[in-house]
Amino acid sequence: MNNNNNEPRKSSGLWKTAIVAVVSAVIGGGVAYGGFSLANRNNGQSTDTALTTQSKTSGSTKVSNVTVNASTQMTKAFDKNKAAVVSVINLQKQNSNSSSDDPFSSLFGSGSSGRSSKGSSDSSSSDSLAEYSEGSGLIYSKSDGKAYIVTNNHVVSGSDSLQVIMSDGTKLTAKLVGTDELTDLAVLSIDASKVSSVATFGNSDSINPGEPVIAIGSPLGSEYATSVTEGIISAKSRTMPVTDESTGQETGTATVIQTDAAINPGNSGGPLVNSAGQVIGINSMKLAQSNDGTSVEGMGFAIPSNEVVKIINQLVQNGKVTRPALGVSVVDLTQVSAAQQSSILKLPDSVKNGAVVTTVSSGSAAANAGLKKYDVITALGDTSIESIAQLHTTLYNYNVGDKVQVTYYRDGKKATTTVTLDKASDTQTGSTDRSNANANG
Repeated sequence: MNNNNNEPRKSSGLWKTAIVAVVSAVIGGGVAYGGFSLANRNNGQSTDTALTTQSKTSGSTKVSNVTVNASTQMTKAFDKNKAAVVSVINLQKQNSNSSSDDPFSSLFGSGSSGRSSKGSSDSSSSDSLAEYSEGSGLIYSKSDGKAYIVTNNHVVSGSDSLQVIMSDGTKLTAKLVGTDELTDLAVLSIDASKVSSVATFGNSDSINPGEPVIAIGSPLGSEYATSVTEGIISAKSRTMPVTDESTGQETGTATVIQTDAAINPGNSGGPLVNSAGQVIGINSMKLAQSNDGTSVEGMGFAIPSNEVVKIINQLVQNGKVTRPALGVSVVDLTQVSAAQQSSILKLPDSVKNGAVVTTVSSGSAAANAGLKKYDVITALGDTSIESIAQLHTTLYNYNVGDKVQVTYYRDGKKATTTVTLDKASDTQTGSTDRSNANANG
């Protein structure tokens, strides 16, 4: 799975060659594709007309004077949103020893570093900012002199400063309002006086597979800004794993829209738009290779608009997203050896999956409900729990203060207790920390 903000801007000739080849293919094949009927009147008869006229005189071929109104619903949808789509520039401080990667730096100085910003002045200052990566963003609201932009968290992650480039080329400094790593969303704000258009969100619950959509963004960076690709909704809701980058452990799942509209590096944070011109998702990732190494095409994913709206409203209001917590650390039961499941957890053979409690925070919701170390949680409310990821995902459907029944096994006996959910601390991702401890540790 690939996130789609650009890597540090070291241009690849291979990418450029591929893009030129694709563009040439589209231009070369565009005449034959599309199903438009081109006709001229000739002596009162309607005839098919080619784009060039033929002459018996060699070397006198001319372009036919034919125009086609090719406006479609998707053309109108693009026109409605193009001014609201921006490029997002992630600026980071220059690495003071970045010149060590350049064998000629001692001759020509640090200005030859490949990570230097486009158009930036040559500077040896160790704290100068350089363009690190680019992504896309969507202007969705104007209020109190500010315009708000939604993008992906991974587009702005690690930034020391942020800029946006408007559809007309205007470059503005952006302020980071808030981020949410779990859903991979972030909100920026800019001066609203430069904003002429904002996008509107549609209801992602109302979409259907096979429905046409377009993706708008800046693939490979702002030089290809406001590029549009068309496809369909391949699946209304796909469940994708959310992995902790530090441990490699799945910590949750995300429900996303699958589309075959081309989503390339740099499209992250741009909108997925339906034929009515409504934004029904924020593009976030693509699948380039399956688990067995098979290369795949046409598998892009977008965060549903209903989820986006819920998250960005919290980010604007509070600067962060508040989620409920149990106050425990857990590990997947499948990571515990069969011997430990029998000798320490004393589980019956019928219990194959669950989340094993390794620690319980003092004064937490779990502690107040009587949960203890080595309890094996198998259900939260009416939902069976088979993994940490499922525990997180299920928990996030509840609100702080909700009372939830927890089903668990202790010393081989099944039991239930009612937990009143606490608010997660800033260091928690929700119900648990990211402990990878063994069951006996």
